[in-house]
Amino acid sequence: MSEVVPEWQTVAVSVADDIIELRLHSGEQSLVWSATAHREVMEAFGWAGSRRSTKAVIITGTGETFCSSIDVASFKGMPWDEIWWEGRRMLQNITDIDVPVIAAVNGPATAHAEIAVLADIVIASDTAVFGDHIHITRRTAPGDGAHAVWANLLGPSRVKYFLLTAATIDAHEGRTIGFVHEVLPYDDVLPRAHAVAERLATLSVPVLRFSKAAVSIAARRFFAEDLSHGLGLEGSGHWVDGGISS
Repeated sequence: MSEVVPEWQTVAVSVADDIIELRLHSGEQSLVWSATAHREVMEAFGWAGSRRSTKAVIITGTGETFCSSIDVASFKGMPWDEIWWEGRRMLQNITDIDVPVIAAVNGPATAHAEIAVLADIVIASDTAVFGDHIHITRRTAPGDGAHAVWANLLGPSRVKYFLLTAATIDAHEGRTIGFVHEVLPYDDVLPRAHAVAERLATLSVPVLRFSKAAVSIAARRFFAEDLSHGLGLEGSGHWVDGGISS
């Protein structure tokens, strides 16, 4: 009996040899972050992590951009407690995937780039840049996980500059810092991610799970607490400023 693979509007799923590929998109074009994506990416990560035979998960974008824009209007009228609930689970679901996660960053990631850099292995196109252009630039506190993820990757001083000025870091600099692990031409990024996943998939599921747990102990220790607190601060900013800004 063939496996029934879930379908979402913004996440295309493929499964081969217990390697899952999650491709983010908006109508088969580069992903525009939206309320729909917010919910579906959370669900997709939860599904990938709950599938017992999964050996590796690849996350990638569509076209020449990973994600660099947002449909703010789609969030209008959405209660903050719902955004808070989904936002926490989205990032917790990716960190709870207990086998290796590989990000194939096909291009600029300046909207929710933390999704990509939370992966265990980050392979980026030489056209990729990383940043957070959906918070401070829109009068919103960067508390939905960006603060915690980037502080861990950049350190307590540089993260302040990075988030408060909406700076960008290109793929080559990201490799020098250490949060990007390979930089390749655009056409080579996804094939390389699959090659790495296939090599890992030669190991048993228990070995993959225990190895992932071992290398993730420090990163996971304070993440849930930092994420919940940060989302509370972001929500406070929305309340004071009269709602989600365009």
